Amino acid sequence: MSAPAPRAPAAAPGGSRGGAVLVAALAVDSLGNGLFLPLSLVFFLELTDVPLALLGVLLTVANAVALPVPLWAGVLADRVGALPVVVGAQVLQAAGFLAHAHVDGPVGVLGAAALVAVGVRFFWSAVFTALADHADGGGRWAADTWFSVANGARTAGLACGGLVTGVVVADGRAGTYVAVAHAAAACFAAAAVLIAVFVRAPRPAGAHPAGDEEAGGGYGVVLRDRPFLALVGLNTVFALASVLLALALPTVVREDLRAAPWLTGAVLAGNALLVAALSAPVGARLPRYRRTRVLALAAALWTAWALALAVLGPGGAGVAVALAAATVLFTAAELLHAPASTALAAAAAPPHARGRYLASFQYSFALASIAAPAFFTTLFAAGTAAPWLALAALAAAAGAGVLLLERVLPRAAVHPAAAAQR
Repeated sequence: MSAPAPRAPAAAPGGSRGGAVLVAALAVDSLGNGLFLPLSLVFFLELTDVPLALLGVLLTVANAVALPVPLWAGVLADRVGALPVVVGAQVLQAAGFLAHAHVDGPVGVLGAAALVAVGVRFFWSAVFTALADHADGGGRWAADTWFSVANGARTAGLACGGLVTGVVVADGRAGTYVAVAHAAAACFAAAAVLIAVFVRAPRPAGAHPAGDEEAGGGYGVVLRDRPFLALVGLNTVFALASVLLALALPTVVREDLRAAPWLTGAVLAGNALLVAALSAPVGARLPRYRRTRVLALAAALWTAWALALAVLGPGGAGVAVALAAATVLFTAAELLHAPASTALAAAAAPPHARGRYLASFQYSFALASIAAPAFFTTLFAAGTAAPWLALAALAAAAGAGVLLLERVLPRAAVHPAAAAQR
């Protein structure tokens, strides 16, 4: 029998407010991302004379510039609070997309792309700390539920933005591309204003312990926490699995399954719809269970998904049904992993260092994003089943690893409901 949902930890005086506005602002933020994500490369191809090869280098450099950002974002979140960092990140992205509309050469491309990339890194390095602070300050949900709802809002925003962009830019006119950049900038600006004006998330009690030399300081406290570093390493595997659907599916459908191109869009749309619709109800139930067990179940589902893709092959109409069924396994894993992993990382952090802990945790996703293209293409070239068999082995091992970590992570982080009953 599952334990009742846990109460939020003690918070600093003042209380949280604006939870509904915060969710809406996250959806608007993701709408801005969704509007521009399909255009991230073609925008510059259409509006500048910069060659494709140079564009690739410039965009890679822009993203590399942003790699150290989580280190700064974590310190800032611990010193001044996470919400101001989130608002600043959205302002940076708004400025970056406004700059997109005026780019005409390589320097402009690099500057505009770097502004957006830095803003994105700041945002993802601080937003989960802001959500955890909001939950601790008396928000209506536990942290697990907040992270799940945020994932649903993000997915819905990305999907809606992508659909709008697909319709709007069909004419291919330069003015339409510029309008999309302006619309994306407006989304980020609106999200920043909504959060700055209407949302409050007080720091948790103990965020500035007296005499603590680490408060708002460096990353020594994180680097000495071996169980947490192991969690970051294991989550890199989970993050790798989470990005492979969108990255690999077009190639798999075309080269391996030899199916119609529309199948890719249909599967991705179905995944997005399920995540957007089910994140809130799934997230409301997760706080009752051990977070490590939830992650192990997600790992098992990803293992099953990868094995299913390893055995799929050309098969006419039946392959579409089989691929859709396999993707349900992926979607279930995503629904479980997104909130449970971040909630576990947030709860494992001491209050005065939560910003640095969650910023460090984001490196698992950054490393997975960097490794995923080479992982998939290299193994796929060796054999169409090879990447999926390798991923299945990694996911199974990571699932076993997180169960072993259960014994050394803080009990209240693993199972807050049971800890609260003691």
